[in-house]
Amino acid sequence: MPTTPDRLPPRLVVGNEALAALAVPARFALLNHLLAAGPQTASQCAAVVEETASNCSWHLRALAKVGLVEPAEQGSAGDARTRPWQAAAVGFDFSGEPGPAAKVAAAALAVMSTQHADELFGRYMARRELLPEEWTEASGASSYALQLTPVELQALIGAVDALIRPYVRPIRSDAPESSAVVHVTLRAFLNPDVYGDPS
Repeated sequence: MPTTPDRLPPRLVVGNEALAALAVPARFALLNHLLAAGPQTASQCAAVVEETASNCSWHLRALAKVGLVEPAEQGSAGDARTRPWQAAAVGFDFSGEPGPAAKVAAAALAVMSTQHADELFGRYMARRELLPEEWTEASGASSYALQLTPVELQALIGAVDALIRPYVRPIRSDAPESSAVVHVTLRAFLNPDVYGDPS
């Protein structure tokens, strides 16, 4: 069984310096790839984030300086392109430090996160016919228009998070051999086309 919600490891709170470092799309993609795939070298990351191995190595060192990634335990010595890196935590809190700079950085990161998820879904759809049928049949995308108060929305997001997080790849230690890494995106926001009756 996956880890129970009350025993989940905490998310690493990300400060403004780390938020600024993540403002580079390649770095955001690198961190997400390490969270999904586990320890990887700069060369292994290069094709996924569409950067050269040298650029990936430079971005990984920049992420390490702000505490978001670290050298993996296995083979941490040697050439920077062959050294495996890993995420420094199993999850991150990108709300930032108090103040207007953090709000701007967090908003920019939210937009980047949305673009990253959209691009990932696009790559999935482009390769869908090449994937095992059991996985394409199991996948899904749903959209809902919910009638909620802000307090109810926060509670719902917390409940969904508690349901999903035990299955997060770096957290789950009992994954069956038939399992694979699945991307799940959840977005919850006030509908700007309905709020305040724009008509």
